[in-house]
Amino acid sequence: MVSRDKVKEVIENVEASRPDIINFFREIVAIPSMDSKIGPVGERIAEEMKKLGFDEVRFDVMGNIMGKIGTGRKVMVFDSHIDTVGIGDPEEWTHDPFIGKIENGIFYGRGACDEKNSTPGMVYGLSIANKLGLLDGWTAYYFGNMEEWCDGIAPNSFVEVDPKIRPDFVVIGEPTKMNVYRGHKGRIEMKVTAKGRSAHAASNHLGDNAIYALIPVISGIRDLEPELGDHEFLGHGKITVSDMVVQTPSINAVPNEAIIYIDRRMTFGESKEQAIAQVKALIPEDFKDRVTVEELFYDEPSYTGFVFPVDKYFPAWAIDEDHPLVQAGLEVRKLMGLDEAPAGKWNFSTNGIYWAGKAGIPSIGFGPGDEETAHTINDSVSLDDMVRSTAFYALIPSLVSLQLKK
Repeated sequence: MVSRDKVKEVIENVEASRPDIINFFREIVAIPSMDSKIGPVGERIAEEMKKLGFDEVRFDVMGNIMGKIGTGRKVMVFDSHIDTVGIGDPEEWTHDPFIGKIENGIFYGRGACDEKNSTPGMVYGLSIANKLGLLDGWTAYYFGNMEEWCDGIAPNSFVEVDPKIRPDFVVIGEPTKMNVYRGHKGRIEMKVTAKGRSAHAASNHLGDNAIYALIPVISGIRDLEPELGDHEFLGHGKITVSDMVVQTPSINAVPNEAIIYIDRRMTFGESKEQAIAQVKALIPEDFKDRVTVEELFYDEPSYTGFVFPVDKYFPAWAIDEDHPLVQAGLEVRKLMGLDEAPAGKWNFSTNGIYWAGKAGIPSIGFGPGDEETAHTINDSVSLDDMVRSTAFYALIPSLVSLQLKK
């Protein structure tokens, strides 16, 4: 057991660092990092890690920022994506999304919830842990990465390309309302393409409207959800049409091509082959020669020009509640004085789809903020929770060590 004195020492160090943690947080929110362009915000994070005495700080080939601290044999990665979605219509915001605002202790700004809020706690938490001897036996990495456009691509590169390290455990900083999370549904992204024949709108009978060929598929997707799989922990499968693109010579012509994009959330017991087959089954027999379904593939270069091709299939994952990593996380919450709560799950997707889903590396989530504000103009986090989370990140390695000895 970590002594009460040691826990008190951690909390005192966190409180002493509170002004620096909040200032650091506000500075990284102020640096735009949309469309995976994380170079400038990565440089600011690197500056903080160097100031706090990390042993190694560098960018990887993809352009993610890494900080290494400790020299132990066991490896734990602290994963926080530092890219954000865009701001949408600036007129909808009641405040500058990068300067942000504070109301009743809540900070509002782009990335305040998803997910720049876990970076300060991770960086300061690891520094405090090292200072207080809580990293004995551990090498820890802070991993600030790009995730918004393709879940799991950054950790996939971490393990297989640079630095080619397979951690023993991972802590994911996506928002969990200060609870421990242990899994979430997977997903697959699909594209359905319909081919038609163009004609002048005044002579539309000479054409073949590609949009009309997709109507049975769209209505079938709308009504498909009750037939999807269910799981007692991860919940029910989900499906929606998320985008549509039409190719037409003009707005006065019959479209010759129409494409819809599908986001399919998959629970345990569902395979990607099954998910694709379900959509294909919605195509009427008369349209099968001109409507196709395909899984999406991601091969866009990062801002450094690095390309890491992956399919856009992201498996569901969950680790058992009695796993040492989960139990360690729950014990840390008790030591921090947080109300007792069972380990939960995210509704959305995280880098856990690679760490745990594809690579089988035990992973949990812990972070301040509520995922329901992510990607909205209310993107926000409690500053008290953001600072307080630092203690969790500082204590988790030593609590995992204790669980492994049981």
